[in-house]
Amino acid sequence: MDATILNALRDPAGVPFYPVVFQALYILTWALHAAFVLLSLGAMGLSLYGATKQRNDANWKILTPHLIQTGKLSVSLLIVLGVAPLLFTQVIYDPNWYVTNTLSGIWVFAFIYALIVGYVMYYWYYYANKAGKASSPLIGFVSFAILVFCGAIMHNFAVESIQPTKWMEWYAPNGVIDMSGLNFHYDIIRLAFMVSLAIPVVGIFLQNYSDFLSSRKDFSASYIAFTKNLGTKMGMIGLVISAVLFAVWMLRDGLLFNPLVIATVLSVVLLLWMVSRSDRNSYMTTGVLVVVALLISAVREYIKYSLMTGIGYDIYNYPVNLEIPSIVMFLLTFVFLGFTGVAFIAAMAWQVGKNEGLVYDCDKNPALRKLGFSTLWILMVWMAVYFAWGMFTLFKNTL
Repeated sequence: MDATILNALRDPAGVPFYPVVFQALYILTWALHAAFVLLSLGAMGLSLYGATKQRNDANWKILTPHLIQTGKLSVSLLIVLGVAPLLFTQVIYDPNWYVTNTLSGIWVFAFIYALIVGYVMYYWYYYANKAGKASSPLIGFVSFAILVFCGAIMHNFAVESIQPTKWMEWYAPNGVIDMSGLNFHYDIIRLAFMVSLAIPVVGIFLQNYSDFLSSRKDFSASYIAFTKNLGTKMGMIGLVISAVLFAVWMLRDGLLFNPLVIATVLSVVLLLWMVSRSDRNSYMTTGVLVVVALLISAVREYIKYSLMTGIGYDIYNYPVNLEIPSIVMFLLTFVFLGFTGVAFIAAMAWQVGKNEGLVYDCDKNPALRKLGFSTLWILMVWMAVYFAWGMFTLFKNTL
């Protein structure tokens, strides 16, 4: 396929900054999004097993509602974090995104409604389990299936976006235009690998969970050991499964000996060793997991970039029209408001989790209280600057 049409579909205004920056941001934000996708799937999937065991097992009775809560919060975060990689890929791969939406228009709409239904049912599952109803595993399974279906739809978009040589065949099979928007394509090995990552992710989460609760006196030593052992087993088994599927995927695509892939494999081996050492601080293991997630995201982007340049579409040739004010606003928002806000929420969640009572008083922690007020002031200043800047730009361009 000739990339002439794809290059013509590019935004004539160009990109507001250098494409490599958007590419790096895409890799970063997709890794963050994927982390919570995998954690939500892993936590919910394990909670379904726990829901069948909690009546006769005291450990599962404690762990199951915690897993459900973890999955519920993770779905919220994956939805929020999922916006960024879509925006960044739309900036530098806009023809891919628009064509994919044309080929699978029905699934684009279906994704939104399925996500809403699946998430609402997740809350139903949460409250049903909290009330001890026997129907909760069934409700949870339906919600889990719908959310997995949502992931399969997004996988379809990813697969279609990297196969421009087949777009015309899919759009007009045998020369007949198909306007149904029902195109659905999948790569079973790639999908299986991505889903399998939920097992080691939730395993490492359980190791973190165990270490986090170890300083609290209201959880028994046997329960701490139970969750730590469970996390270690899941982490090790899951990493082996994921590593095999990843190797098969890379071997099929002829990338097994690519330097980036080799670095990913070595980091997974290191991660496997760290997970097996359950006596170590699991927070360091999570740090390595973050590196692995970034490398996997980079491999995905490398595959897309290589395929697109192979037909003559190079994101680095995208016209650049620097918009310094927009870039400054983005960086100030990302660094000051973003980092401060996330730091406050994370610190608050940490302290609440460490608190053994039902109520946590933030005023007793001067540093956290100061961070909270700083976040509030930064947010108010940001809102004032945002609207003032917007009004200035509006009247400057219209008067």
